[in-house]
Amino acid sequence: MTSTVNTSTSVSFSIASKVKDYFQLIKFTLSFTVVFSCVICYLLAPNIISYDWYMIGVLFVAGMLVTGSANAINQAVEKHTDAVMKRTSKRPVADGRMSQQEAYLFALITGVTGVFMMGWFFRGDDNGFNWNASLLSAFSLFLYAYIYTPLKKINSIAVLIGAFPGALPCLIGWVAATNVFSPFATVTAGGKEFSNAGGWILFAIQFLWQFPHFWAIAWVSHGDYSKAGFKLLPADKGPTRFTAVQGIMYSVLMIPVGILPYYFGLSGQLSMWILVVANLFMVFQSIRLYKEMNAKAARRVMFSSYIYLPIVLLALLADKIK
Repeated sequence: MTSTVNTSTSVSFSIASKVKDYFQLIKFTLSFTVVFSCVICYLLAPNIISYDWYMIGVLFVAGMLVTGSANAINQAVEKHTDAVMKRTSKRPVADGRMSQQEAYLFALITGVTGVFMMGWFFRGDDNGFNWNASLLSAFSLFLYAYIYTPLKKINSIAVLIGAFPGALPCLIGWVAATNVFSPFATVTAGGKEFSNAGGWILFAIQFLWQFPHFWAIAWVSHGDYSKAGFKLLPADKGPTRFTAVQGIMYSVLMIPVGILPYYFGLSGQLSMWILVVANLFMVFQSIRLYKEMNAKAARRVMFSSYIYLPIVLLALLADKIK
């Protein structure tokens, strides 16, 4: 009896450990943030009048599968670099708890399933396969896993390249709802026509947000990144005033882009002012980094950016024009 209990406990522990490893493999917290943007942008589309929780759940699962696949490939590719960094050394592939082959197989299954779900479940008015959402998802996965990931060791332009798959979930969510890709097209909802530029505006907001956000992280983690051979700051000499100036520049660009949702009739005046204030706050924190030039100021930018995105997206959703 004791042997049976011990065996059962051992199996349960083994399953729990494997589940925990897969959560680490897909970088669950990061993936959740990415999919959160995708879902909110889906709900911001003009033809989403009421919330269908089943479809929201499907989008969440599909998004997690695609994002998790990209992160799994990232960890398989960066096995040896992850192993030398304190922050990432305990990831399952880097730590040897999971083979690269297992990570790649997991990525293949989840990636294909997620991309297919994007096209199959989010059909347009003609009930046809949503190739726009499906192909955008596949492109985002490929760009992150096979272009951005290896480029991090070559040139800091990797941050620019990585900003595209980082922002594409906004456009994917919008296109999942509308099945329309072109920013110059229109979407009909409730007998009215709306500009399809909304999805691209949401993409632009998240695209620009990533630069002060990621450079703040790279500033704080510069020692670890340098040890792994990553070139992620815009200056070769590490954290410099040039990096801080770049953060200010992109934060300033976020101000006029933040007004566009109101200009194009995506959301109301209240959310516009919330975005203006949020963007000015990001500029303020970026200027503080330029003045103080230390890790503490970089952390302020980093944590401000974490707060920024949910506030902005939820404000737009709450003030959505229907």
